[in-house]
Amino acid sequence: MATSLLLSSSFPFSSPLSQPRRPTSNVPTSCFPYGRTCAKLFLKSSHVPLCSVRFCRRIMAGTSIGETEEESVEPVTVGEDSAAFDLGQQKISSWIYFGGILGVVLFLLDVVWIDNSTGFGKDFLAAVSGVSESHEVVMLTLTVIFAIVHSGLASLRDSGEKLIGERAFRVLFAGTSLPLVVSTVVYFINHRYDGMQLWQLQSVPGIHQLVWFLSFVSFFFLYPSTFNLLEVAAVDKPKMHLWETGIMRITRHPQMVGQVIWCVAHTIWIGNSVAVAASIGLIGHHLFGVWNGDRRLAARYGEAFNHVKRRTSIIPFAAVLDGRQKLPQDYYKEFLRLPYLSITMLTLGAYLVHPLMQVASFRLHW
Repeated sequence: MATSLLLSSSFPFSSPLSQPRRPTSNVPTSCFPYGRTCAKLFLKSSHVPLCSVRFCRRIMAGTSIGETEEESVEPVTVGEDSAAFDLGQQKISSWIYFGGILGVVLFLLDVVWIDNSTGFGKDFLAAVSGVSESHEVVMLTLTVIFAIVHSGLASLRDSGEKLIGERAFRVLFAGTSLPLVVSTVVYFINHRYDGMQLWQLQSVPGIHQLVWFLSFVSFFFLYPSTFNLLEVAAVDKPKMHLWETGIMRITRHPQMVGQVIWCVAHTIWIGNSVAVAASIGLIGHHLFGVWNGDRRLAARYGEAFNHVKRRTSIIPFAAVLDGRQKLPQDYYKEFLRLPYLSITMLTLGAYLVHPLMQVASFRLHW
């Protein structure tokens, strides 16, 4: 019945001036991996009625009269294809710039913040530690300071980019957040066993393997929006992406889920009050990020975000279980991509260099 009504209507091909305006969204052509013909027809304008996209998608799929959309085709993807990486589109010069920028950033970070003889990191931690003699309070305070700065700048992104440009704002954002991340991580490493011991499970058979597995899985959730390293380093113009495939089908906020998994794993392993304080701060920050992230995406993408929101969930697999998210039969292919391979290698590498990270942190005496 619904298809019959659609086929009897000529509104997608009639003048838009003769039709009532419907909620529209700014959807780039690249957001239609399953319907490029549809994109050519309807994306000549920057505003695309989602109903027109659905209509074109159904015609392309050959929906017959009396057949429902759910029976004939999978839902249209209006968001971007996460972790998509085309080696043929990469420029050697861009990656040379990336390497140069990374080297400069690490050098400045060392001189301005990490090196105790020239940087401000030690003085910053001394000031925060003066708040309380409790390592739990200091750990939580460091996390809260980072959360305020990080989420605060993220909330100002739209106005900030209009004022100084996308690249300049990314430099400001990273240049402010990165030193705070280093201070928080180093303090956690140096004082993770200074709190009150609440439980001791490290000698329990299977706990080490469980913690390792949870930590490994957490990184597949933690970094879905940093696949494009050239944007992270502002070599390419940074964008606010509306992802819809890959890990986003499981949860709309993978970074929050990954942080929760990481915190649970490390709190189980360490089992003291400092680990609990760090976990409370980090999880609280990311729960706020769930609300703030949805708010910012809604403001940027409008109806397109609402379309993605209806088909995804915050709680992992909730949208899949209640039928709002239909996983493709070849869903696994969305993970067989270079960015996920890179995450796998980096995660394994991070595990292997844990002793080096600990030694480097101890030498700072923070």
